[in-house]
Amino acid sequence: MPESNKGTVVVTGASRGIGAAISTALAVAGFHVACLSRSGELPTNAELSADAKARMHALKCDITDAIAVNAALDAARTHFGKPLVGLINNAGIHLQGPSATFSMQDFERVMQTNANAVMLASQAAYPHLRDAGSALIINIGSFYDKLGVRGNAAYCASKAAVAAITRCLAVEWARDGIRVVNIAPGYIETDLNREDLNHGPLKDFLKKRIPTGGPGQSDDIAQLAALLFQLPGRFLTGETIYIDGGQGMAL
Repeated sequence: MPESNKGTVVVTGASRGIGAAISTALAVAGFHVACLSRSGELPTNAELSADAKARMHALKCDITDAIAVNAALDAARTHFGKPLVGLINNAGIHLQGPSATFSMQDFERVMQTNANAVMLASQAAYPHLRDAGSALIINIGSFYDKLGVRGNAAYCASKAAVAAITRCLAVEWARDGIRVVNIAPGYIETDLNREDLNHGPLKDFLKKRIPTGGPGQSDDIAQLAALLFQLPGRFLTGETIYIDGGQGMAL
Protein backbone atom coordinates (compact mmCIF):
# COMPACT_ATOMS: atom_id res chain seq x y z
CA MET A 1 0.00 0.00 0.00
CA PRO A 2 1.26 3.52 -0.70
CA GLU A 3 2.66 5.42 2.25
CA SER A 4 0.44 8.35 3.21
CA ASN A 5 3.32 10.31 4.75
CA LYS A 6 5.22 10.92 1.52
CA GLY A 7 5.97 14.52 0.69
CA THR A 8 4.44 16.90 -1.82
CA VAL A 9 5.24 17.00 -5.52
CA VAL A 10 4.25 20.00 -7.64
CA VAL A 11 3.21 19.24 -11.23
CA THR A 12 2.72 22.02 -13.80
CA GLY A 13 0.26 21.63 -16.66
CA ALA A 14 -1.48 19.03 -14.53
CA SER A 15 -5.11 19.27 -15.62
CA ARG A 16 -4.83 17.34 -18.90
CA GLY A 17 -2.62 15.11 -20.99
CA ILE A 18 0.74 13.92 -19.71
CA GLY A 19 0.58 16.20 -16.66
CA ALA A 20 -2.73 14.70 -15.57
CA ALA A 21 -1.37 11.17 -15.98
CA ILE A 22 1.75 12.01 -13.97
CA SER A 23 -0.27 13.62 -11.19
CA THR A 24 -2.51 10.58 -10.97
CA ALA A 25 0.39 8.12 -10.91
CA LEU A 26 2.11 10.04 -8.13
CA ALA A 27 -1.08 10.19 -6.05
CA VAL A 28 -1.56 6.44 -6.46
CA ALA A 29 2.06 5.95 -5.35
CA GLY A 30 1.28 7.80 -2.12
CA PHE A 31 2.60 11.28 -2.82
CA HIS A 32 0.67 14.46 -2.20
CA VAL A 33 0.32 16.26 -5.50
CA ALA A 34 -0.20 19.96 -6.14
CA CYS A 35 -1.73 20.14 -9.61
CA LEU A 36 -0.94 23.49 -11.22
CA SER A 37 -2.68 24.65 -14.40
CA ARG A 38 -4.17 27.73 -16.00
CA SER A 39 -7.66 26.29 -15.51
CA GLY A 40 -7.14 25.29 -11.89
CA GLU A 41 -8.89 21.98 -12.52
CA LEU A 42 -8.02 18.56 -11.13
CA PRO A 43 -7.27 15.69 -13.49
CA THR A 44 -10.33 13.51 -14.02
CA ASN A 45 -10.02 9.78 -13.46
CA ALA A 46 -13.14 7.81 -12.56
CA GLU A 47 -11.08 4.80 -11.42
CA LEU A 48 -9.00 6.77 -8.91
CA SER A 49 -9.59 5.78 -5.29
CA ALA A 50 -10.93 8.26 -2.76
CA ASP A 51 -7.63 8.13 -0.88
CA ALA A 52 -5.64 8.99 -3.98
CA LYS A 53 -8.03 11.81 -4.88
CA ALA A 54 -7.60 13.25 -1.40
CA ARG A 55 -3.85 13.50 -2.04
CA MET A 56 -4.42 15.80 -5.03
CA HIS A 57 -5.03 19.54 -4.82
CA ALA A 58 -5.64 21.85 -7.80
CA LEU A 59 -4.12 25.31 -7.97
CA LYS A 60 -4.70 27.88 -10.69
CA CYS A 61 -1.36 29.25 -11.85
CA ASP A 62 0.28 30.95 -14.82
CA ILE A 63 3.68 29.28 -14.85
CA THR A 64 5.26 32.23 -16.68
CA ASP A 65 4.39 34.57 -13.78
CA ALA A 66 7.02 34.47 -11.02
CA ILE A 67 4.68 35.89 -8.36
CA ALA A 68 1.97 33.34 -9.20
CA VAL A 69 4.42 30.42 -9.17
CA ASN A 70 5.91 31.36 -5.80
CA ALA A 71 2.43 31.78 -4.34
CA ALA A 72 1.34 28.39 -5.69
CA LEU A 73 4.33 26.61 -4.17
CA ASP A 74 3.69 28.23 -0.80
CA ALA A 75 0.00 27.27 -1.05
CA ALA A 76 0.91 23.66 -1.88
CA ARG A 77 3.20 23.43 1.13
CA THR A 78 0.55 24.95 3.41
CA HIS A 79 -2.36 22.87 2.08
CA PHE A 80 -0.78 19.48 2.66
CA GLY A 81 1.50 20.37 5.56
CA LYS A 82 4.13 18.17 3.95
CA PRO A 83 7.57 19.18 2.70
CA LEU A 84 8.01 19.75 -1.02
CA VAL A 85 10.13 16.87 -2.28
CA GLY A 86 9.64 17.27 -6.00
CA LEU A 87 8.76 19.43 -8.98
CA ILE A 88 7.68 18.28 -12.42
CA ASN A 89 7.99 20.94 -15.09
CA ASN A 90 5.49 19.60 -17.61
CA ALA A 91 3.54 22.62 -18.90
CA GLY A 92 4.33 23.68 -22.43
CA ILE A 93 3.04 24.79 -25.82
CA HIS A 94 3.78 23.80 -29.41
CA LEU A 95 3.64 26.46 -32.11
CA GLN A 96 5.07 25.80 -35.54
CA GLY A 97 5.56 27.44 -38.90
CA PRO A 98 8.18 28.11 -41.60
CA SER A 99 11.34 29.50 -40.04
CA ALA A 100 11.66 32.22 -42.68
CA THR A 101 8.36 33.78 -41.67
CA PHE A 102 7.79 32.53 -38.10
CA SER A 103 7.05 35.57 -35.95
CA MET A 104 9.47 36.44 -33.19
CA GLN A 105 6.48 37.03 -30.94
CA ASP A 106 5.48 33.37 -31.32
CA PHE A 107 9.11 32.27 -30.98
CA GLU A 108 9.43 34.15 -27.71
CA ARG A 109 6.12 32.77 -26.47
CA VAL A 110 7.29 29.20 -27.02
CA MET A 111 10.63 29.87 -25.33
CA GLN A 112 8.99 31.63 -22.40
CA THR A 113 6.51 28.83 -21.75
CA ASN A 114 8.70 25.82 -22.52
CA ALA A 115 12.12 26.96 -21.29
CA ASN A 116 11.97 30.16 -19.25
CA ALA A 117 9.16 28.75 -17.09
CA VAL A 118 11.24 25.66 -16.30
CA MET A 119 13.97 27.88 -14.89
CA LEU A 120 11.47 30.10 -13.12
CA ALA A 121 9.65 27.24 -11.39
CA SER A 122 12.92 25.52 -10.49
CA GLN A 123 14.24 28.69 -8.87
CA ALA A 124 10.99 29.11 -6.94
CA ALA A 125 11.09 25.49 -5.78
CA TYR A 126 14.79 25.50 -4.89
CA PRO A 127 14.57 26.68 -1.25
CA HIS A 128 11.74 24.23 -0.56
CA LEU A 129 13.58 21.30 -2.15
CA ARG A 130 16.88 22.21 -0.50
CA ASP A 131 15.20 22.20 2.89
CA ALA A 132 13.74 18.75 2.20
CA GLY A 133 17.28 17.34 2.09
CA SER A 134 16.52 14.91 -0.72
CA ALA A 135 14.44 16.01 -3.69
CA LEU A 136 13.90 15.53 -7.41
CA ILE A 137 13.04 17.82 -10.30
CA ILE A 138 11.76 16.18 -13.46
CA ASN A 139 11.61 18.28 -16.61
CA ILE A 140 9.47 17.07 -19.49
CA GLY A 141 11.45 17.74 -22.63
CA SER A 142 11.10 16.13 -26.05
CA PHE A 143 13.07 13.96 -28.43
CA TYR A 144 12.86 16.96 -30.76
CA ASP A 145 15.73 18.39 -28.69
CA LYS A 146 18.20 16.46 -30.86
CA LEU A 147 16.38 16.62 -34.21
CA GLY A 148 16.07 19.12 -37.04
CA VAL A 149 12.36 19.30 -37.79
CA ARG A 150 10.89 21.48 -40.52
CA GLY A 151 8.75 24.28 -39.13
CA ASN A 152 9.76 23.56 -35.54
CA ALA A 153 12.74 25.82 -34.83
CA ALA A 154 11.06 27.35 -31.78
CA TYR A 155 9.87 24.07 -30.27
CA CYS A 156 13.13 22.24 -30.92
CA ALA A 157 15.14 25.13 -29.47
CA SER A 158 12.97 25.30 -26.37
CA LYS A 159 13.31 21.60 -25.66
CA ALA A 160 17.07 21.67 -26.26
CA ALA A 161 17.16 24.45 -23.66
CA VAL A 162 15.24 22.24 -21.22
CA ALA A 163 17.91 19.54 -21.56
CA ALA A 164 20.67 22.10 -21.00
CA ILE A 165 18.92 23.57 -17.96
CA THR A 166 18.56 20.04 -16.58
CA ARG A 167 22.28 19.35 -16.84
CA CYS A 168 23.31 22.66 -15.30
CA LEU A 169 20.91 22.51 -12.36
CA ALA A 170 21.85 18.88 -11.70
CA VAL A 171 25.53 19.79 -11.38
CA GLU A 172 24.93 22.95 -9.36
CA TRP A 173 22.31 21.64 -6.96
CA ALA A 174 23.64 18.13 -6.31
CA ARG A 175 25.33 19.38 -3.14
CA ASP A 176 21.90 20.44 -1.89
CA GLY A 177 20.46 16.94 -2.31
CA ILE A 178 18.44 17.91 -5.40
CA ARG A 179 18.52 15.64 -8.44
CA VAL A 180 17.34 16.89 -11.84
CA VAL A 181 16.29 14.58 -14.68
CA ASN A 182 14.89 15.30 -18.14
CA ILE A 183 12.28 12.92 -19.60
CA ALA A 184 12.13 13.40 -23.38
CA PRO A 185 9.04 11.79 -24.93
CA GLY A 186 8.42 11.09 -28.58
CA TYR A 187 4.91 11.01 -29.98
CA ILE A 188 2.53 10.41 -27.08
CA GLU A 189 -1.21 10.00 -27.48
CA THR A 190 -3.29 12.21 -25.19
CA ASP A 191 -6.81 13.58 -25.14
CA LEU A 192 -5.41 16.65 -26.89
CA ASN A 193 -4.05 14.90 -29.98
CA ARG A 194 -5.81 11.54 -30.11
CA GLU A 195 -7.84 12.39 -33.19
CA ASP A 196 -4.79 13.53 -35.19
CA LEU A 197 -2.63 10.55 -34.23
CA ASN A 198 -5.22 7.91 -35.03
CA HIS A 199 -6.50 9.08 -38.40
CA GLY A 200 -5.10 10.03 -41.76
CA PRO A 201 -1.51 10.13 -43.03
CA LEU A 202 0.09 10.82 -39.63
CA LYS A 203 -1.20 7.50 -38.30
CA ASP A 204 0.34 5.61 -41.21
CA PHE A 205 3.60 7.55 -40.96
CA LEU A 206 4.04 6.87 -37.24
CA LYS A 207 3.20 3.20 -37.63
CA LYS A 208 6.07 2.87 -40.11
CA ARG A 209 8.47 5.33 -38.48
CA ILE A 210 8.29 4.25 -34.82
CA PRO A 211 9.98 0.85 -34.30
CA THR A 212 7.47 -0.15 -31.61
CA GLY A 213 4.62 0.38 -34.08
CA GLY A 214 2.98 3.66 -33.10
CA PRO A 215 2.78 6.43 -30.51
CA GLY A 216 3.11 5.88 -26.79
CA GLN A 217 0.55 6.61 -24.10
CA SER A 218 0.51 9.23 -21.36
CA ASP A 219 0.81 6.45 -18.81
CA ASP A 220 4.19 5.47 -20.27
CA ILE A 221 5.56 8.83 -19.18
CA ALA A 222 3.60 8.89 -15.93
CA GLN A 223 4.86 5.52 -14.72
CA LEU A 224 8.46 6.46 -15.48
CA ALA A 225 8.10 9.73 -13.58
CA ALA A 226 6.55 7.99 -10.58
CA LEU A 227 9.28 5.34 -10.65
CA LEU A 228 12.04 7.95 -10.60
CA PHE A 229 10.58 9.35 -7.38
CA GLN A 230 10.73 5.92 -5.77
CA LEU A 231 14.14 4.70 -6.91
CA PRO A 232 16.70 4.45 -4.12
CA GLY A 233 19.99 6.30 -4.33
CA ARG A 234 21.06 9.74 -5.48
CA PHE A 235 23.42 8.96 -8.37
CA LEU A 236 20.98 9.33 -11.28
CA THR A 237 20.94 13.03 -12.14
CA GLY A 238 21.47 15.35 -15.09
CA GLU A 239 20.42 12.76 -17.64
CA THR A 240 17.94 12.95 -20.48
CA ILE A 241 15.86 9.78 -20.71
CA TYR A 242 14.37 9.35 -24.18
CA ILE A 243 11.07 7.50 -24.31
CA ASP A 244 10.08 7.54 -27.97
CA GLY A 245 9.66 3.93 -29.03
CA GLY A 246 13.10 4.05 -30.64
CA GLN A 247 12.04 6.65 -33.23
CA GLY A 248 14.83 9.13 -32.50
CA MET A 249 17.56 6.54 -33.17
CA ALA A 250 15.95 4.59 -36.01
CA LEU A 251 17.29 4.86 -39.57
